Amino acid sequence: MAKDETLKKTKTVKYGADEISVLEGLEPVRRRPGMYIGGTGTEGLHHLIWEIFDNSRDEAMGGFCNHIEVALLPNNRIRVVDNGRGIPVDMHSKTKVSALETVMTVLHAGGKFGGDESGYVKATGGLHGVGASVVNALSIYTRAEVHRDGGKYMQEYSQGKIKGAVKKIGTSKEHGTIIAFEADPEIFKEIKFDWHAIIHKLEQQAYLVNNLRIHIIDARNHEGKINDTETYWVESLNLNSPNVTYYFEGGIVALVRQYTKLHKKITDKTFYVSKEIDDVGTEIAFDYIDDISTKIVPFANNINTPEGGTHVAGFKTALTRVINAYAKKNNLIKEAEGGFTGDDVLEGLVAVISVKLREIQFEGQTKTKLGSTEAQGAVAKVFGDALSTFFEENPDNAKYIINKSMLALRARKAAKAAKDSIMRKSALEGMTLPGKLADCQSKSAAESELFIVEGDSAGGTAKAGRDRKTQAILPLRGKILNVERARLDKLLQSEQVKNLVIALGTSIGETFDATKIRYHKIIIATDADVDGAHIRTLILTLFYRYFPQIIDAGYVYIAQPPLYKIKRGKEVHYAFTDEEKVKIVGDEDLIESNDSAVNDEDVEENENGGDESESEGSTSKTAKKPAKWHIQRYKGLGEMNADELKETTMDATKRVLKQVSIHDAEEANHVFDMLMGSDVAPRKSFIQSYAKQANIDI
Repeated sequence: MAKDETLKKTKTVKYGADEISVLEGLEPVRRRPGMYIGGTGTEGLHHLIWEIFDNSRDEAMGGFCNHIEVALLPNNRIRVVDNGRGIPVDMHSKTKVSALETVMTVLHAGGKFGGDESGYVKATGGLHGVGASVVNALSIYTRAEVHRDGGKYMQEYSQGKIKGAVKKIGTSKEHGTIIAFEADPEIFKEIKFDWHAIIHKLEQQAYLVNNLRIHIIDARNHEGKINDTETYWVESLNLNSPNVTYYFEGGIVALVRQYTKLHKKITDKTFYVSKEIDDVGTEIAFDYIDDISTKIVPFANNINTPEGGTHVAGFKTALTRVINAYAKKNNLIKEAEGGFTGDDVLEGLVAVISVKLREIQFEGQTKTKLGSTEAQGAVAKVFGDALSTFFEENPDNAKYIINKSMLALRARKAAKAAKDSIMRKSALEGMTLPGKLADCQSKSAAESELFIVEGDSAGGTAKAGRDRKTQAILPLRGKILNVERARLDKLLQSEQVKNLVIALGTSIGETFDATKIRYHKIIIATDADVDGAHIRTLILTLFYRYFPQIIDAGYVYIAQPPLYKIKRGKEVHYAFTDEEKVKIVGDEDLIESNDSAVNDEDVEENENGGDESESEGSTSKTAKKPAKWHIQRYKGLGEMNADELKETTMDATKRVLKQVSIHDAEEANHVFDMLMGSDVAPRKSFIQSYAKQANIDI
């Protein structure tokens, strides 16, 4: 090989076979946890629970288990109990240690790799056989207890390393496995389990496995009363703790009805099919609702795959093909109107897709997208045949669905015309940005920020307090259009929304292009009152419905302006909550002020004290008045002056921003749909339930 003269002459570094690192045991997991659980944030932390639960759930899928309990224990410990067969504890022929130790400490070890003779279930959620061992590696403490063949066996671990051999600790009439673990603080910066996220996840699983009872209990506040060794079921202790039990009859049909309960259905019969071909089990249920949104919840071997995959692709292909074929066959669509696109037939659809495969391939250990190619053809065949039969047997439902799709088709064409008009106008005007937008000087999206502020008053203040180089301001006039039930054609008639779309630079709908975004920080800055919260929810709903890619990229934030300005003399504090206010002023005297500015001279005079007439017969000097805090309650960004807004909300070195994730947007969308949707009953129920908790600032 010719010598490369461009290489710099450096000190010779030894590089041979001995310099190749070989990580043993579970060390690769601790070095690169993101490869196995997706990250070390909140989602990765909760993924530990899912991995252990999935093993128990797989036992239930095989018919060996009908009860699983997940308990949140003191000291951030999690315990999962099932009444399955129990992990084998006899000697493993290859590893020469107990099968239990092998499963818990060796990557890619488990019953999921065997064929029909392995004794494991045919369709499992675990692909790599790394679930239990990964959780073990990332935990400061793990304990496995097995009840099997009349015995009770136990082994403990720390950071994936055994603390002793598997030993028999007693006899037992039970059967099953108990795994308790405590996440390692060296791996996870914050260990805080979300009760609502856990019960939401496990509720889904109860719909998907027949005859499975799932009990979840939050016993974190029962310090000293329980631990992970004393009882088989925490439930049996009858603790007065938050707990919930899920057991559903009806399977995924019941799940679809759960998702549609807040909406008006346009179909009077829920579609359902369950069939296996080519070793792929396909189960699908759907309804159509009077809405423009689409909700498809896919599962592969009972693992939720939010990014879709081959099973969703097969479903969408068959849905579009069958609806088009039926509409043309029965003259329900005119030749001039062309055919329905995939987006047309998805409008208003609420569907659950569940496939079960013997050899499953996910894209990544976190299993968010199915990659098994055989699933696409099997789903398309099973679903396509069943849907054709459904339409023939239920012609009224077929017409309802086709009429719904026809509205979407016409709206799509109207939206295209409106969008083309906007683009033509922009081109003629040289891509002129909205007049209300005060753009930043920088052309680099990576350093540019767009503040979406509420009203012209706040917009004027923000413009005066901004960093012109990197911060752009777009004021919105009042509440924007409710996009929850508005199609794209109506959306583009809104001047407010149109201005935002043009400012972002990404376009919208089919022509959306995330690479053309002009800002990598889009900051929603609304007032800290009910109207501000409403406007913020409307904007979040807009992003969730039409710009989910921007949320996924981490570009959407919510500003956190202070609620109070607290001043004593030249001492100034800002409080973002009532608790912070109390922490600053304590029990000291304060003067409430609703003025937009506090008179500094008055404050200083109060602090320094004024002349007081001495009491008769007194020889003391003039007494000073005790210092008092002056407190101003902000009710809007427009009440701040430019310096205050800059210091508290816009200065990158001092401000507080909350980054919006897709989960936040989904929750906002759910709340907004309940409170602002067309169905009155859920809204009335919510108000009746929580009216007494409302803190109304009058």
